[in-house]
Parts: sequence; structure tokens; C-alpha cells
Amino acid sequence: MSEGPTLLCFGRDLRLADNEALRAAVGSGRPVVPVFILDAEAEGNWPPGGAARWWLHGSLAALQRDLETRGSRLVLRRGERLEQLRALCSETGARMVCWNRVFEPAAAARDAAVRAALECEGVAVSVGAGQLFFDPEEVRNQSGRPFQVFTPFWRHCRNRTMPTPVSAAGPRTLPAPAHWPRGEALEGWGLRPALRWAAEFPESGVPGETGAWRRLEDFFARAMDRYDGDRNQPALDGTSRLSAALHFGELTPRQVWAAVEAASRESGVMPRSRGAQVFLDEVGWREFAHHLLWHFPATPAEPLRAEYASFPWRRDEALQRAWREGRTGYPIVDAGMRQLWRTGWMHNRVRMVVASFFVKQLLQPWQDGAAWFWDTLVDADLANNTLGWQWSAGCGADAAPYFRIFNPVLQGEKFDPAGDYVRRWVPELAQLPAARIHRPWEAEPLELAAAGVRLGADYPYPLVEPKAGRERALQALAAWRQGRLGAQEGGA
Repeated sequence: MSEGPTLLCFGRDLRLADNEALRAAVGSGRPVVPVFILDAEAEGNWPPGGAARWWLHGSLAALQRDLETRGSRLVLRRGERLEQLRALCSETGARMVCWNRVFEPAAAARDAAVRAALECEGVAVSVGAGQLFFDPEEVRNQSGRPFQVFTPFWRHCRNRTMPTPVSAAGPRTLPAPAHWPRGEALEGWGLRPALRWAAEFPESGVPGETGAWRRLEDFFARAMDRYDGDRNQPALDGTSRLSAALHFGELTPRQVWAAVEAASRESGVMPRSRGAQVFLDEVGWREFAHHLLWHFPATPAEPLRAEYASFPWRRDEALQRAWREGRTGYPIVDAGMRQLWRTGWMHNRVRMVVASFFVKQLLQPWQDGAAWFWDTLVDADLANNTLGWQWSAGCGADAAPYFRIFNPVLQGEKFDPAGDYVRRWVPELAQLPAARIHRPWEAEPLELAAAGVRLGADYPYPLVEPKAGRERALQALAAWRQGRLGAQEGGA
């Protein structure tokens, strides 16, 4: 009886190039059975949200096509990971399983348990890397503790040798088994929203490895060298939009790094342009986010700075609904929230603005905002989402102090000075002049009439006046600090 095939278990690595698990599977010298297991329990309290499931469907469909062109196929199974792998080993006679590491706490714990169980049953397990530049366990400060500030963390990483991709392209063919195990139909998984909600999601990008490379190449030609300035202007197409591709592993950070280096050499700009360097620093922030999540696994629900657990948030469903629907009365905030709902993506500068508004001017718990982002972003990433929201709330690592409060009017006027971003996503304000578009409540009656705007009817008045919102936030901070001080003195 011939040896069984090797199982190649895809997860957060939906690509064929720079795939260590794929290389190990091919290197086994046996037929390869690619498989993807949809395991809802493996994500703990954070299964993929609705928008991310839309992207996952597209990425799996693309991977299926890529495998078919190489004489292979993708076997889809649904259920508990260990149970499904045991079944596949039994059905195929496989005695080796390959996968790549995921560093999110629940998934990492699951994979460790699965590996231990399979190895006890005589199944060899090969685990590769690729989601990050470095294993978070290997990155620590001089005291042997995790970093909590980005600049020294990234300096430490940059002083190490950046890993290079294990392969420039995926294999041209994959050895197929004589008999394929049963699989499920992707359409039967219901990953795509039944509502017309996702009609404009393709604007956020085309899922799959090929789409990711096209976006990266387009970014090089279109915006990389101007990235340091253009990335903060939401009306411009000045960012890479690679976040979903990196989350689902259609590209690896080491591929991105190598591609930037190659593009810089080809353009004759060495050392790298300022735009290219800032872009790589942003990739570094992703690495930092995963470093923090690995070392502080409770942070998706709890503040890293534990004292903020007692902060006096004022949860208000009416305020949150207005924020979610883009009806806050602040055009830059409403534009961002509507872009998010319609496309599954939001410009990063605007993400900071809407998050600051949510936790500061509205005094809503950051966890509620993070949960909404999680469900509506195609690039929802637990590490990035946690870092971003704790940064905005002032309760995380390297966070903006709570008293640093973005003024949504000034943010709009600074980063969308002509109002083009607002005009696209808040079309009821499109005819207002640039001087008024970020503060329509200050427009003269004749200006509003000429623009066809009836405040309170076509567009809402602000939920809270900017100065009043800031003062309320500072008062809450002062009261919280006083309460903490009193508690400390009482316990002395």
C-alpha cells in the first residue's frame, strides 16, 4: 500500500507564493491535498464579521481557481478543526499535515492543541510562518519584556535581518492524489451577506492573491512615492488598501518589504523615497499590533492600562445608532461611517477621527466601537482593531493621551479642505461651499437654501457641540482621576 498524501491546511495564508506550509507539503514527496476548514469555534469571541466573511468567500474562490490551474483543488470542510483533520487523515491515509502559524491567541491555542493531539496519534505536523516578520516571543526589550511603545519596537525589528520570501512564486503544478476526499461547496457556506449591503464592497479591492499583487503594483505606480503626504487625505487614492490582503494572507509582510526594496532599486531611488519609508513604517505598525495582542491577549475586551477599566463611559444606544448610520451632524464623521457601511472599508485617517469622536465627544465605550468595526470592515483584524481603538481611547500601548481630543471640524478642514470626500459620501451637502461643508450649522440661510439643505431634515444638527463635547470628555477624565485618587487615599 502506497503512502497517503500530505494534507496542506490553509488558514490565514490564502496564497501559493511565499508559503512555508506549501513548500513543506510539496517537499514531503507525496501527493498534496489542500484543505480549508471553516471552524467557527476556533476564533473564540471574534469569529469573522459580516464584511470579512464577504472577503473570505472571494479569497477562497480565488484560491480554488489558482489551485485548479495547477492541477489541484481546494477541499472545503466545516466543523471543529481537529475532528475534520482526523477524518481527512482517515479518509486519505495521510500521515502528515502542514499549516502556517496564526498569532491570534484563540487560534494559536487551538493550533497547539491540534498539533499535540495529531502527533500523539502518529501524524507528523509541520508548522510554517509568514503572517509576521518575526515571532512575537522572540521580540523583547532589553529587560526581556514586551515592547509597549512603537518607536523602540520598530527600531529593534529594523536592526534585525528582515526575512526574505521563501519563494518568489507558487509552484506551477501540485502533485494530486489518486482519489480526492469529499468536500463542501463554497456557495453553501453562506459567507456573502444576503442583503444588498455588499453591493459596493468590490470598491475595497478584489480578493485573492492575484488581486493583492495588482493592488501592490498599482500602489507603486500611483502613490507610493507621495504616500507620506497623500495618505492623510481621504479624498485621494493615496493608500495601498492592502490591509485585507495582509489579514487573509494573500500577501505576506516580507513579500511587501521585498517588493518595496525591488521597486526602489528599479526606480533608482536608493535609499528609499520618503513615501516608501513611511509606508514600510505603517507595515511595522501592523507588526506592533500583533506583538501587543500576542503578549496581552485580553486586550480585545479589556484595556491594556488596567486603570481605564473603571472609566465612566456613558453607553447610549441612540447616540451609537446615529454614529453607525452616519447621522452625527459632523460631515467628516458621517462620511467615514457611510463609506464604511457601503464599501466595507474606511480611510485610516478617518478611522481615527470617527473613533475619537465616539469615545471622546460621545463618551461611548471603545469596545462597542471596536465591535462595529469588526463586523463592517472587510479588513477587520483583531490586532489592528484592538490597537486602533485603545489608541483612540487612551487606554492602550503607545496611546494618544485621553485629553488629546480630535476636533472633527478641524480634522475635516485640514485633511479634506475642498470637501471632496464629504461631497462623495454625504451627497446632501454636496452643494455647500468648501468654507461651510465641514460646519454646515454655521452656513447662512441663503447658503443653505442655495445648496438645498434643510438642517434638521435633510441633514442633522450636531449631536453635541464641539466645545461642549470636549469639555464633557475632560470633565469625565477629571472626575475619574479624582475618584481613583480618592480610592487610593482611602486604601492607604
